[in-house]
Amino acid sequence: MSDFIPYGRQNINQQDIDAVIEVLRSDWLTQGPTIERFEQSVADYCGVKYAVAVSSATAALHIACLAVGLGTGDILWTSPNTFVASANCGLYCGAEVDFVDIDPHTYNLSVAALEQKLIQSQREGKLPKVVVPVHLAGQSCEMEKIGALSRKYGFAVLEDASHAIGAKYQGKSVGNCQFSDMAVFSFHPVKIITTGEGGMVVTNRSDLYEKLIRLRTHGITRNPELMQGESHGLWYYQQLELGFNYRMTDIQSALGASQMQRLDEFVSRRRILADRYNQMLANLPVTLPWQHPDTESSWHLYVIRLQLDKIIKTHRQVFEELRQAAIGVNLHYIPVHTQPYYQKLGFKWGDFPQVEQYYQEAISLPLYYDLTEENQNHVVAVLREIIK
Repeated sequence: MSDFIPYGRQNINQQDIDAVIEVLRSDWLTQGPTIERFEQSVADYCGVKYAVAVSSATAALHIACLAVGLGTGDILWTSPNTFVASANCGLYCGAEVDFVDIDPHTYNLSVAALEQKLIQSQREGKLPKVVVPVHLAGQSCEMEKIGALSRKYGFAVLEDASHAIGAKYQGKSVGNCQFSDMAVFSFHPVKIITTGEGGMVVTNRSDLYEKLIRLRTHGITRNPELMQGESHGLWYYQQLELGFNYRMTDIQSALGASQMQRLDEFVSRRRILADRYNQMLANLPVTLPWQHPDTESSWHLYVIRLQLDKIIKTHRQVFEELRQAAIGVNLHYIPVHTQPYYQKLGFKWGDFPQVEQYYQEAISLPLYYDLTEENQNHVVAVLREIIK
């Protein structure tokens, strides 16, 4: 539909196309030098030592959990307000998964709820090995406090920053890993930058980096210093552990490296559009996204909450009428613990009331680099008409 306004979409320019064509004409389509160039561009931007490009953010979460030794008998905690991958990564490793309810203002994992759950879990002898804070919509969690709790209670911190490349926390780029062991980015087409599909793990720890680069390539190393016994020759490699084929291609990396050159431009435009939404929606019966003073969101999403006590229609009616008007709103997210698979594991409605209330009110409005002010005005006008 030519008049359909999606909730998100990529922006590809001639520079991106030329970068991909250059790789297609080269000797390397995968496992070549462009991957390292892309990794270095992300590491430099974030101010972190190491970056490992992989086939998806889900793959990144999986090998990050394996790198810190998550396994059978361990527990991973994350936010229920996320895509299922943030929790599934723990199950892939044979660990148990549990959730921490959200802050009603930021919609991120609540630090107060986390601390209370840690106190109780310490009494029960069931502390998590890994906590995955999710930076919903591009706004960082309160990482300094989470980092302090990790030191006190002895868990690893893996930031799910899939929404948050280009964001800042306490004036520094998200992904610098000052308060975490690792962070993960996503490059799906609706994210801030894209590689088509793809993800990345960043870290400051050399031990994790060495393990990550093996895990993405079948657990294989060509480094003689890590081998058992002598190398047989220049062709030789050894599989040291069970790894995966989670590699990114040079074709994808060329697109990513090109997109990285425009990251600040992408984020700046999103912030302008978010400010316009804030101004235009100020007098409607909706709750606007609140920003913690320590954060500068990259605005992957613009999420409103309907004040249903002031609106005649239901949440579903408002959502469906927006879709019928060719406005591609979405809902981020269905609480993970309410999914049938997780309910089979023992979770149920009522376990995490803050995220369940959020789910009953939230709508993600269109927000992307190419969204015109005319289209944005139309989105607001239609929403106003529906909920007036």
